[in-house]
Amino acid sequence: MSVTNKRAYNFNAGPSALPLEVLEKAQRELVDFNSSGMSIMEMSHRSKDYDAVHNDAIARLKKLYSIPENYEVLFLQGGASLQFTMIPMNFLSEGKKASYILTGSWSEKALKEAKLFGEPIEAASSKENKYRNIPALSDITFNNDDAYVHLTSNNTIYGTAWNNFPDTGDVPLIADMSSDILSKPVDVSKFGIIYAGAQKNLGPSGVTVVIIRKDLLEKANTNIPTMLKYTTHADSNSLYNTPPTFGIYMLGEVLKWVEDQGGVEAIEKRNVEKASLIYNVIDQSNGFYVGHATPDSRSLMNITFRISNEDLEKQFLAEAKEAGFVGLNGHRSVGGCRASTYNAVPVETCQALANFMIEFQKKHQ
Repeated sequence: MSVTNKRAYNFNAGPSALPLEVLEKAQRELVDFNSSGMSIMEMSHRSKDYDAVHNDAIARLKKLYSIPENYEVLFLQGGASLQFTMIPMNFLSEGKKASYILTGSWSEKALKEAKLFGEPIEAASSKENKYRNIPALSDITFNNDDAYVHLTSNNTIYGTAWNNFPDTGDVPLIADMSSDILSKPVDVSKFGIIYAGAQKNLGPSGVTVVIIRKDLLEKANTNIPTMLKYTTHADSNSLYNTPPTFGIYMLGEVLKWVEDQGGVEAIEKRNVEKASLIYNVIDQSNGFYVGHATPDSRSLMNITFRISNEDLEKQFLAEAKEAGFVGLNGHRSVGGCRASTYNAVPVETCQALANFMIEFQKKHQ
């Protein structure tokens, strides 16, 4: 049996599926990277071999995402959760305000951290609608003297995503793109900061990518701990302390894989195809499957749905597990079902789930 046939139908929300080609290459190079006689995990982060890997990953991300020259790319640790703290610590001083758009649990957590440093306000929220939609652009209110406006581009728990981003003018727009970075083209110049945990579309857990406009670095607070300053990491090319070297190596390999697929535009086309396979089953099920997100706010990365009969929903998840599907349980805070169709999830895996859903409905309607 081939390696491919042994692999699960992986719909985990994160850490999530990685491209098989990347995993196989990492396997080949694991004990002897670049004929060094060492694993990439064993060598110094100051070595020439690792330095090449580090800088190549930065260069590839800049090219793939068309990141302008006036931005820094940082490789940090602590996930998006640490960014919830670092952003207000660096840019939100006492007496200053920032606007947060609430679209789910992660934006709520970001707002909670910001309250420790200044006066964040809710610029808009879809909480009253159980986070089934993204707020209309016309409903977003913020002040021209705000330190920044913060949003979460894709909401893993509720299965919603921004299709159009607000124009915040001179106020920096900051986005947590942990779960949809590189899933579609983005005009980076509209943002002051984009940050993302790697463990969904970029690589394994342990690396956090921060894309930050250089002029913001000059305005950041200075009276904060060294490791929590963005300038510390920008000035040292993310090598102030030992970085997660293996994670960055894997991130670079994933970026090469994206290039091989035809770039971000080709990835987006395939993501639309994958998500449509599952959404079409939901929409054509006559209410057997009920999607959580409103159609105009649907995510390409996280497809959330319920089965009206709770016992039948449990049976669906149990049978799906037996059939080799992994990670279809909804987040523990909301329940239900969720299929996370990140970049590395193959079309065939999504087709298999669509077929399983159709057959399950036929048996239990």
